[in-house]
Amino acid sequence: MPTVRAGEIELDYERSGSGPPLLLIMGMSGTALSWGEPFLELLRRDFEVIVYDHRGVGASTPLTGPITIAQLAEDASALLSALGIESAHVLGISMGGMIAQELALNHPQQVRTLMLGCTYCGGPQSTEGPPWVLRSLTEGMLSGDPARALRAAWEVNVSQAMVDDADAYAAFLEIAQQRAVAVPVILAQLQACVAHDTSTRLPELTMPTLVIHGTGDLMLPVENGRQIAALIGGSRLEIFEGIGHLFFWEQPDRAAELVRSHAAVPA
Repeated sequence: MPTVRAGEIELDYERSGSGPPLLLIMGMSGTALSWGEPFLELLRRDFEVIVYDHRGVGASTPLTGPITIAQLAEDASALLSALGIESAHVLGISMGGMIAQELALNHPQQVRTLMLGCTYCGGPQSTEGPPWVLRSLTEGMLSGDPARALRAAWEVNVSQAMVDDADAYAAFLEIAQQRAVAVPVILAQLQACVAHDTSTRLPELTMPTLVIHGTGDLMLPVENGRQIAALIGGSRLEIFEGIGHLFFWEQPDRAAELVRSHAAVPA
C-alpha cells in the first residue's frame, strides 16, 4: 500500500471502489487487511473505501512509547486531510470505534455519518468482558507461540457458531500472517483502550449515528453498544443476535447493507 504524510507521521493506506468516501478504522491488533475481502468487496460497490494501518502497524511510522485514543483520532483526521477529503462516512470497530468517537467529537466537520461497531465509550457504566478473555489473549501473546496467540484471538473474536469453521479460520490466519502486529504495539493499544472515556461527551454528537453490536461479543459485551446508543441522541442501534465481536466477518452482507443504508446510498 502507498504511504502519505499525515501530520507528523506516515500512514500506509489504500483507496478502492467508487462513490462517497468511507473511512474504515480498524481495532486493536488489526491491520487494513483485517476487514476481510468479502466485506470490503461489498462496500466498494457503493463507496470509495479508505483503509489504513495505525502507527506501529504495517509500513506506517513505527510506534515509540505510549499512545492515546485521542492521538490515534488525530492521525485519522490528518489522513483525511492529506488525501484531500473534506468529510467522509466513518466506520470504526472495537478500538477503531473508540478512535471514531474521538474523531467525531473533535472534528465533526470531517464526519458525514458515524458508525460504531463492537466498541465502548468507557466510564463507570461500561461493561468489561469476562476476565478469562483478556487472560487468554495476554497468555497467547506472551507465550512466544504465534499459533497459540492467533488461535486465542480467533476464539474470543467470533461466535461459537463460527469458531470451528475451518475455512474462516484459514482466512483469518492468512491475513494475520501477511501483516503481523508486534506484541509491544498491541499492548500499547490495549493501554490506550483502557484509558478511553468519552461517556460524558457522546451526547454532544449530532451527526447521524449507527451503533452495531453482537450479542455473542466476548471482547466487549453488547451492553456497551446499548449504552453508546442511549448516550447519542437520535442514534440507531442494530443488534446481531448470537454474533461475536467480528460481526463483519460473520455477516458481511448484512453489515455492508447497514453501512449503505445508513449513509443513504441509493440502492
